[in-house]
Amino acid sequence: MAIAPELRAQILRLYQVELWRVGTIARELHLHSDTVQRVLSAASVLRAEQPLRPSQIDPYLPFIRDTLAKFPTLAAKQNVSLRESLAYNLKSVRAYLLKEEFQLFWEYDSPAWAAKFLEAWCKRAMRSRIDPVKKFARTVRAHRDLLLNYFRAKKQFSSGLVEGLNNKAEVTLRKAYGYRTFRIAELSLYHVLGKLPEPKLAHRFF
Repeated sequence: MAIAPELRAQILRLYQVELWRVGTIARELHLHSDTVQRVLSAASVLRAEQPLRPSQIDPYLPFIRDTLAKFPTLAAKQNVSLRESLAYNLKSVRAYLLKEEFQLFWEYDSPAWAAKFLEAWCKRAMRSRIDPVKKFARTVRAHRDLLLNYFRAKKQFSSGLVEGLNNKAEVTLRKAYGYRTFRIAELSLYHVLGKLPEPKLAHRFF
């Protein structure tokens, strides 16, 4: 492709006088960057481009590559959406990565190593400058010993049973719309939570 002398002169002026980058010249003149570089190389004026400053997205490039490797059939529209979300919503991405990283906490077997991971994760979360994440990290630190009990018990117990009992108690109290005395509420909870036999009723309803 022959380059007109006027266009060649314009490229050299923008590059040497205006100090534009090759990519900027190519974009403004609607040329391919290789064409601009060929003109500059022929004029022996091509200088080494300054390296671009680090991008905020650089720490997340491994995550992007892993995501694309796991989902190779992503449509072009989905790829664009992923790039846009990474470019314009970095806080959401950081929050998502911190959330996914926290799930590794439950993979540990040793309480000591779990505690080290938890402390390191909390430090990263507090430096994230994301208020909801920082709030969660403070809560985790406040309940650190209780969380580590899960590993001290060798993962044999969880809070699921306690949560279930608590839910049953709340439902029982809610269904009764309140009791006149605490003793009646206590007996009702014993029957529901302990599955004690209920007394026979004087009347039966069909």
